[in-house]
Order: sequence, then structure tokens, then C-alpha cells
Amino acid sequence: MVDLTKLTTETRNPKTMDLDTKSALEIATLMNEEDNNVVAGVKEVLPAIAQAIEWCAEALQKGARIIYIGAGTSGRLGLLDSVECPPTFGVSPETVVGLIAGGEGAFIKAVEGAEDKPELGVADLKGINCTKDDVVIGLAASGRTPYVIGALEYANELGCKTVAVACNKNSKVGGAAQLAIEPVNGPEVLTGSTRLKSGTSQKMVCNMISTGSMVLCGKVYQNLMVDVQQTNEKLIARAENIIMAATDCTREEAQKARVAANGHVKLAIVMILLDCDAVSAQTKLDGAKGHVREAIK
Repeated sequence: MVDLTKLTTETRNPKTMDLDTKSALEIATLMNEEDNNVVAGVKEVLPAIAQAIEWCAEALQKGARIIYIGAGTSGRLGLLDSVECPPTFGVSPETVVGLIAGGEGAFIKAVEGAEDKPELGVADLKGINCTKDDVVIGLAASGRTPYVIGALEYANELGCKTVAVACNKNSKVGGAAQLAIEPVNGPEVLTGSTRLKSGTSQKMVCNMISTGSMVLCGKVYQNLMVDVQQTNEKLIARAENIIMAATDCTREEAQKARVAANGHVKLAIVMILLDCDAVSAQTKLDGAKGHVREAIK
């Protein structure tokens, strides 16, 4: 039997020993106060997060992938981050991949025992043809999940850059990765319920890694999503708003440029700012490796 008693994520929180006697407002207040520890914990590991961002940007620029792998809540958070990247940054669904112990069905319903088998982590990476150019990010709140450890060890053998995100210091998954990101948030409000502060912490780290790497790859101009996909009326309007914000043009001009750019917001922005056609704007963007700020110099 695994001894969890020494893990911060499993210890009892002295501030919530009488949680079951609290009113609704008192429960919400306690949880809100404890969530302050999440922000502080993540702040302590920003240099490690920055290193992960740089590794992931380098991988993306080579046409490789960011691969999240985890079990339970951790796996679901990796999947959540991965599926939000295509509409936000215009990348393919294969660019940021989320793997969860037990397969995609485990996102909705837990698959008992799947996280206890390291060989399943290896099999899942093999199943997507993981290569040495990919970055593999293992997510495990406890820091001891065999499924994740197995995946990280296999990724190391391939020559991948490997990252572990856990919520206990000196974790086993951290030891299995080249880079350990281990924000400590203190004991959970509800003992051992790592979907709470630990989950919030991991969500923050994943957001930073994916967003930061996309920024470095030119998917952002100023603070605008210039590669946003337009799959419905709301997103078409958002694309036009982005063009207007970046160029100070009218909506009519934004609509005209968006159509001329075949829906590519980034291209439309460069066309307007340089007062040129789509072909010339694309040449500028290609020379700037997709960075709008460089293209308009």
C-alpha cells in the first residue's frame, strides 16, 4: 500500500477541521482564502515555468508537439488546455495533445486502476508516435502517479524534453523529468481532494505554458489573438474586432480586409498596417516567421 500521509496534498488542513459545521458563506470564504495560496505557490516556480515555455516554443517552431499526460483531474486539465489551443491560436488539433489514463472516455467517467500502470503511459505515447522533438509534460497532483512516471521515463529514452507538474516538492514525477514544476499550495480544504487547489494550480501552469509558448511563436500581436479561428458568427465578429483594435480601422475596412485575407486575421492586420495586398503581406509575415510586430517594421 502506498503511504500518502507525508504528501502535502494529502495532509489535513488545520484551518478547515470543522468544515462540516460551516454555513455556505463560511465555506465559500474559507475556500477563497485558501485559493490565495495557489497564486503564491505558482509564483515561487515561475523560473521553471519560463523554462518550460521556452522548450515548448522551440518544439512548436520545429513542427513538433506539446504533449500533456496525466490521470484523473490532472489528465482532464491537460486535455482541457490542449483542446482550447486550436480555436485560440489557429493550430491543428495535433499541435497540443492531451493524454489521459484510461483513454478519452476517462475524461467523463473515471477508469479505475488505469493510473497505476506505467506501461499504459508508455503505450499511449507510442500510440501517438511521440518523437524526440516533442515536449512531454507529465501532470500529477500527488507527484507519484505510475502512469505518468512510465510516460516520462519513456520520453526521456526517446530524447524528448520532459517536464513534470506536481503539487508536492521532490516528487517522484519530478525526479523522472528533466524539469520539475512543483508549486506547493498547502493542504486541501477538503482533505486529499486535489481537484481543488492542486487542480487550480495545475490549470494555471498549463495556461502559462501553452499561452506563453504561442506568444513566443508569433500567435499574438500586442495582446490580441491574431490567429483566432472563426467557426461561428461570434468568432467572426471577434476577428473583426481584433483587426480594428490592432489597426484602428473601421469595421467596414476590417470586414473587407478579413475577406481579402481569406479569414486570416494576422494577414489582414499586416495588409492594413502596410497598405499592401495579401501576397505582399504574406511575404512580410513569412520573413518575420509569423510575428506581426517584425513584419510591419
